[in-house]
Amino acid sequence: MRLPAILFLLIAGIVAGPIGGWLDPDALLGDLLFPFVSLAVSVILFEGSLTLKFSEIRGIEKVVRRFVTTGALVTWVIVTLATQWITGISWGLATLFGAVMVVTGPTVIVPMLRTVRPTMHIANVLRWEGIVIDPIGALLAVLVYEFLVSSGTAGGAVGATLIVFLKLISVGSLTGIGVGYLVGEALRRDWLPHYMFNVATLAAVMGAFALSNALSHESGLLAVTVMGIYLANRKGVPVEEILSFKESLSLLLITALFILLAARLDLSLLLGLGWGAVQIFLVVQFVARPVNVLVSTRGSSLSWRERGLLAWIAPRGIVAAAVIALFSLQLEQKGYAEAVLLVPLTFVIIIGTVVLQSLTAGPLARLLNVAEPGSGGFLIVGANPLARAIAKALTQNDVSVRLTDMLWDNVSRARMAGLQTYYGNPLSEHAEVYLNTAGLGRVLAMTADEHLNELACTRFKGDFGPKRVFALRVGAREKGRKAVSLAGLDAFGEGNNFVELSRRLARGAEIRQTNISEAFSFEQFSNNYGERAVPLFAIDPKGRVEVFATEAEVQPKPGWMVLALVDADPDEYKRPAKAEKSDSKAEKTEAKTQ
Repeated sequence: MRLPAILFLLIAGIVAGPIGGWLDPDALLGDLLFPFVSLAVSVILFEGSLTLKFSEIRGIEKVVRRFVTTGALVTWVIVTLATQWITGISWGLATLFGAVMVVTGPTVIVPMLRTVRPTMHIANVLRWEGIVIDPIGALLAVLVYEFLVSSGTAGGAVGATLIVFLKLISVGSLTGIGVGYLVGEALRRDWLPHYMFNVATLAAVMGAFALSNALSHESGLLAVTVMGIYLANRKGVPVEEILSFKESLSLLLITALFILLAARLDLSLLLGLGWGAVQIFLVVQFVARPVNVLVSTRGSSLSWRERGLLAWIAPRGIVAAAVIALFSLQLEQKGYAEAVLLVPLTFVIIIGTVVLQSLTAGPLARLLNVAEPGSGGFLIVGANPLARAIAKALTQNDVSVRLTDMLWDNVSRARMAGLQTYYGNPLSEHAEVYLNTAGLGRVLAMTADEHLNELACTRFKGDFGPKRVFALRVGAREKGRKAVSLAGLDAFGEGNNFVELSRRLARGAEIRQTNISEAFSFEQFSNNYGERAVPLFAIDPKGRVEVFATEAEVQPKPGWMVLALVDADPDEYKRPAKAEKSDSKAEKTEAKTQ
């Protein structure tokens, strides 16, 4: 349905809880509800901070830094003022609500980016803002909560409150760094067997959370966030080994949390908020976010179109719901009767931002012309000379292409040719996290390793679809022998293979583009070139690319363009035998290496 899953989780929780009466989280978990929510939020924050590598935000550091500092402060102030003026609740609770509303969160941003597909610049800003602002928003909420509690118990003594704040920050930071250092040493020095990495890290996260909370109340969230950032940026720590497991666990916890928290909603309170809740949502969407973006992007290289989309996208997610649920429970117990309004008010903002922005962000991105091209690009597995030649021809026709290879020489040559690359194994866990497939929707596997081609097609078939993965056979099959079934479609037609096409390219063949018209049909093209040409791709007038494959019938029509590998003219083809032998040896060496 092209909508973030949390929307349906919220609906499921509301139906199962206040509407149907089938699920009562307080009766189900009792006194364990609060500890479970706390631990779940700590794991989610740790997983988010574990992906925060500062080296990957070069070029947008200034904008991201403003978003999570001055921009967050602007949002906090605007939402706090609007909440107090519209609802009339106390300034303390309004300030707490404003602190929670600064978060956006990767749990809703990432699914939305997959649907909207904005330009990479916008996607990077939104993604990093979501990752960084989550722990900051949670920390602000903790500080406001501590301020409220300390003010109530110490007669409003600011000095006592500052001591509590300093203790929270120092204990949380030192605990996170200390436990992070120990975990990092254990992983770097192989003090643990490999199969223990995930469970040991999870135990360390929960241990750091519990220890920090024991030393300073509610400092555990800060501790696990600092721990994740420390591990993500420490050299030699195999973060990829544990990230996949943490992502799966976070997904499970997010599912449980949204259903449980939505099931605790009091619909009478939600309806009692009336137009006040709608007014606060309008302020969050149409005032706080645009002013935030205006302040954060001043003097940057972002265009007004990019700023316009940034000003529209800021959905609230799991951290906002979980943190406000935690503190509203405790504040109710401490005599803050109005705290019961914070949870339904938060869910109004979550549902409103997710629904509105999910439905409109895609059309708005296309209207502003800041959306990535459709998923018609190619992920080419292999960066050998043949792959580079094909990638260059596609790129010249405005087709998104990314090459991936495990040989650095191939990758470096592709980069020198101005092509987008990923250096590494496309089947690895590292690729799961860092291989950027924005704008790509098809795979073309064309290495000298038949097994790698097969595995790559199998790996990406689930993401792109079985009819959008193609594999080029490595060598010619023997006569009378049945062709081996490929995991992907047989690229470039029957009889063509990687070895033969690479050999022809080395002997002077080149990729040429030919316009098909009424006067020069594709049939005439085939008759004119004969076996000298191997049709590779056909591009229609709208820029859509079709791959010539054994299983796909491609019939270029007038107005189309054909990209084909065409042998050099016989008169031009003069190549010394020694050079040919050298090339053949190089090809065999590359094939053997791959």
